[in-house]
Amino acid sequence: MITTQDVLDHIRRHGAEAYPEEGCGFLLGVLTDDGRRRVTATRRAPNRRGDERTRRYELTAEDYREADAAARDEGLDVVGTYHSHPDHPARPSETDLAEATFPGFTYVIVSVRDGAPEALTAWTLAPDRSEFTREEIAVHPPETA
Repeated sequence: MITTQDVLDHIRRHGAEAYPEEGCGFLLGVLTDDGRRRVTATRRAPNRRGDERTRRYELTAEDYREADAAARDEGLDVVGTYHSHPDHPARPSETDLAEATFPGFTYVIVSVRDGAPEALTAWTLAPDRSEFTREEIAVHPPETA
């Protein structure tokens, strides 16, 4: 994933604001010629989960449609999602794997401890949806991201 510090800061800030619940949203950008995702913007989404919101989040089909429309208005695509892990590490949980939908998407997770954002990681879902693999995050200035 190639992105800017502003994008990462937005994800961290959203995680802190949602604490002690999970915050979530979309990564907007483009695929590069070498198959990497260049994330230039985020779009917050409400956590639609009805219960266990401190340990789970839910995005609906309508949330995806709205994010896709917003991305297209900017000449972008939805290239992934992000969510926070309140008081847990920034790595995919078993639930994250079970509920992950799109191989090839970037899945960003930010750990938030006691309301303060900490580690932020990126992951890609395997084509057979059996596992996540760690994705490098390259931070570039806005004009080159």
